[in-house]
Amino acid sequence: MTKVTIYKNKSGDYLKFICEGHAGYAKRGEDIVCAAISVLVINTINSLEELTKEPIQVETDEAAGIIRCTFHQYPLRETSQVLMDSLSLGLQRIQAQYGKKHCKLTVEEV
Repeated sequence: MTKVTIYKNKSGDYLKFICEGHAGYAKRGEDIVCAAISVLVINTINSLEELTKEPIQVETDEAAGIIRCTFHQYPLRETSQVLMDSLSLGLQRIQAQYGKKHCKLTVEEV
């Protein structure tokens, strides 16, 4: 299962997100759920860096299937907020279609 946890503060500002694990929907190279999640997460990170110039720190561990993205300032720029809302929406739809067995999205307040 791929777990994505989005962390927000009490004001609802995005602080960071962590994506970990493999969806396990199909065998490696054929897993459309894992591919969809990866595209959403990586495209969001690339867009935050290139389009909005949001100051972020990204850490990856490919073998373990972990991507961490931490925001260095908040609230995020409006465009960055929209990108994060879009990531959340996409992950919600994947979870609804393929089930929490393969994709689990959690939003935590810290």
